[in-house]
Amino acid sequence: MKVLLTGAAGQLGHSFLAGRPADVELIATSRRELDLADISACRDAIQRHQPDWVVNAGAYTAVDKAESEPELAMAVNAEAPHAFAEELMDSGGRLLQISTDFVFNGSQGTPCRVDQPRQPLGVYGLSKAKGEEAVQEVLGGGDQGVILRTSWVMGPNGRNFALTMLRLHQEREELRVVADQVGCPTSTQTLAAACWRAITGTKPLPALMHWSDAGAASWYDVAVAIGELGAELGLLQKPARVQPISTEDYPTPARRPSYSLLDCTGTRRALDLEGQHWRSALRDVLSAIPR
Repeated sequence: MKVLLTGAAGQLGHSFLAGRPADVELIATSRRELDLADISACRDAIQRHQPDWVVNAGAYTAVDKAESEPELAMAVNAEAPHAFAEELMDSGGRLLQISTDFVFNGSQGTPCRVDQPRQPLGVYGLSKAKGEEAVQEVLGGGDQGVILRTSWVMGPNGRNFALTMLRLHQEREELRVVADQVGCPTSTQTLAAACWRAITGTKPLPALMHWSDAGAASWYDVAVAIGELGAELGLLQKPARVQPISTEDYPTPARRPSYSLLDCTGTRRALDLEGQHWRSALRDVLSAIPR
């Protein structure tokens, strides 16, 4: 099987590469090899490599910056998967499109179902929602185009909340972290395992899937856990005090969903994978940080 991976230099890309089965031919591309804003290059990559699967882990993920760069966000997050889908329709390959909890507005107060309407709050969420719609429009409702939404992704490499909080715990005595946005962290290690199971398994896949680690948390809860686990693992001498604040206390250019927990029950059943509690998965992430 031949797999084309985008975003190989990103945090999910690192974990996906580490989990590669020996019998898979993996074409790993970062922005240097494949700029997702270059739609012609996206089409050419499919025509040249003829992959059995494209795992589109690359994305424009700067949520706040997207408000001032909507054209770039749309090109990377919507137009690139559209181009992949059209070329794969002709070649017969399949697409695993990595998406986000930000396609929902978070107002429902219960875990987001795979089939509920997309109602993004900002440009980033809208661009990812448009990418989903393009994949579904071109590849239909079968398993040639599979959308896997995830949330609050954190890994031992790259840029993410866990690594930022770990650094701030080292630098400051007190941190103020939002406590009224609820979701669930997702380890790049468990997410990569789910991706590999999806593309190497033999069972039919749902066209829409959700994957996060198990449980629920606020950003405040996660920040506290990072301090505690960092001290336990010898990454910190002493964690900072973490004070809970409201979203209003920390204004940002882009609005965030207040409740973006994903209902993953159907996906866990489809992939035959159990969920790992987010705190345990976070401990594994921090343990894997290069030293």
